[in-house]
Amino acid sequence: MHAKLTLNNRRLRRLGAIGILVALLPTWAQADESQPLPGRLNWTVPFGVGGGTDVWARFMSHWFARSLPGQPAIVINNVPGGGSITGTNQFYSRAEPNGEEMLVTSASTQYPAMLRDPRVRYDYDKWTPIAAAPTGGVVYVQPRFGKQTQNILAALRDEPTKFAMQTPTGLEMPVMLAFDMLGLAVEPVYGMRSRGEGRLAFERGEAGVDFQTTSAYFSNVTPLIESGRAIPLFSLGVMNDDNIIERDPAFPDLPTFSELYLAQPDTSRDDTEYQVFHKFFASGYALQKLLLVPKDIAPGLLEQYRDAAKKLVKDEDFLSAARKQVGPYEPVVGEVAAKQLESAMELSDDRRQWVVDWLRDRYGVRVVTR
Repeated sequence: MHAKLTLNNRRLRRLGAIGILVALLPTWAQADESQPLPGRLNWTVPFGVGGGTDVWARFMSHWFARSLPGQPAIVINNVPGGGSITGTNQFYSRAEPNGEEMLVTSASTQYPAMLRDPRVRYDYDKWTPIAAAPTGGVVYVQPRFGKQTQNILAALRDEPTKFAMQTPTGLEMPVMLAFDMLGLAVEPVYGMRSRGEGRLAFERGEAGVDFQTTSAYFSNVTPLIESGRAIPLFSLGVMNDDNIIERDPAFPDLPTFSELYLAQPDTSRDDTEYQVFHKFFASGYALQKLLLVPKDIAPGLLEQYRDAAKKLVKDEDFLSAARKQVGPYEPVVGEVAAKQLESAMELSDDRRQWVVDWLRDRYGVRVVTR
């Protein structure tokens, strides 16, 4: 009898010790998918009201809230400045991993981080993506350059023309690199406040070529194409599951830049310049808009947010609305988005220096890096 009591006491002591250990575990370790969601989510948008990223965030917040349990309120906090660096730095230094704080970024946020801009104080490795929205884009030219692809390329190699840009290291940087890789005599003019201003310069005849992302192309450039005032040249394409750029479903009849480049003699996907283009295309277009949370968020909350994003991908009403908003591109969610982001943001020192040297030698632009 005494032996049995001793054994039972030992078991009780073990159970008590386990209970104490569980109680001492941090809350994130005990979290599960049933963990209550915050009643309000705060989305930091490091751009001004009415810009492309702000419009996307407001569109997404409506649908994302609907797909979450309890449909929490989502508040958009616009913190513009420094081409998105100001607001992103602020989020990085202040956001708590409590599930309430989220960040929306764009290519203009990714590129400075990849180039190690000294103004950048944030680190994408400290964040986890919930969802990413791809986009496409099209380069188009003035009718005087011709109507057939090869004729246009030949004319652009012979006749210098202007391209109105925002900044050397902004959204248009891969487009300028594409022009250079095709041997086109396109010269940048910096200082545009938006791609819309670039389009207006094209319409006034001040620029011979222009580029717009898919949504802007559909709404603002299609009328120019239909009236014969602009000729489409190539699309940037889309990234498939094997990280290969292929034709954009929004523009199936247009060749991609990759097709045109790889059709040239002595070129391959292993070329340094193509590898650089591919990296910046991946982070700036294949993952153009990102919804991120701090990496230390409770696993149960992360799972619920990712489940909500997965539901959206299967929601026909959302997909129909998204097609009208950003084009026929399916959002990338969960672990797939995380893996693509990790790959896209990796830029070797050699590749980074190549970009710095290219901008300096080709365009006289000095880029300071850490």
